[in-house]
Amino acid sequence: MDVLSDVMTVLRTGRPFAARFAKAGPWSDRRIGRPDGFGVQVVVRGTAVAATEAGETFTLGPGDVLLVPHGAPHLVADSLDTPPGPPCTPDHVFPGTVLRSDDPDATHVLLCMAYELAPNRTHPLIASLPDFIHVPANPAERPELANAIAMLDTELASELRGGDTLVTALLDAVLMYLLRALLGPRTAECRFAGWAAALGDRSVATALEAIHAEPARQWTVASLGEAAGLSRSAFSRRFTELVGQPPLAYLTSWRLTLAARLLADTDAPLAAVARRVGYASEFAFAAAFKRDFGTPPGQFRKQAPACDPAAEPFRREPVPV
Repeated sequence: MDVLSDVMTVLRTGRPFAARFAKAGPWSDRRIGRPDGFGVQVVVRGTAVAATEAGETFTLGPGDVLLVPHGAPHLVADSLDTPPGPPCTPDHVFPGTVLRSDDPDATHVLLCMAYELAPNRTHPLIASLPDFIHVPANPAERPELANAIAMLDTELASELRGGDTLVTALLDAVLMYLLRALLGPRTAECRFAGWAAALGDRSVATALEAIHAEPARQWTVASLGEAAGLSRSAFSRRFTELVGQPPLAYLTSWRLTLAARLLADTDAPLAAVARRVGYASEFAFAAAFKRDFGTPPGQFRKQAPACDPAAEPFRREPVPV
């Protein structure tokens, strides 16, 4: 699995939330903050406006996307002159829920998606993104994103058999196409600084791919630098500058993130988990895990909810009115 897919798959927990809202103006929705949520909103029909608590506004036309990587509170409405409606609180959004709505006479249609991210385990990629990102529609430049959005809209408007499985796959496709649009190809210029920019640096991206491909390998700064085609010192300096952590610190953090997922998702013995993430002994693994997560791995396993998306089927719910 490539590094971007790896990061999103491991950090996401459970099924995402998906909804299609068909509305007739005037309307206004207040979205309450959800710190562990990664939100995506797409305008399919009509023109909407989004406003943040800091006073920033975004005008969203058909095909435009608003990403909310950190679950920040905001308002979405047909117009800023429309009085805000009741807040849509996190308690009203259930992972694994899909809300379907279709009204051919609606003036506005919006798709809303939300991913639950592993709490207290923000990856540097997510941390490097701003609270709000407006991705204007550009079907000519990004036809695959436009096609994925159109297919998702069709599935959320229908009740056809197999739709729940397709919704999950299409949500992931939309998210990946959006991240590609933001981060660009591996060797392209990135719109953001920090870890996101590391994917635009050929040498550092190569090292990240190597770590994610073989997390249990006994990597050293020298061997990672060799894979990246740089001297040890030049590699360490560039990696730390872009990723925000020294190479071996990132390696340790990623190993323990993988271990947490294995503990939550599998019944593998602790010794087996330790070996799979690169620790020679269960004792060394347990000490590192407790130091990073604040709890021993055995106790973490008892307390952690399962992260396997396949364990939670979508629940069909009526659209709130």
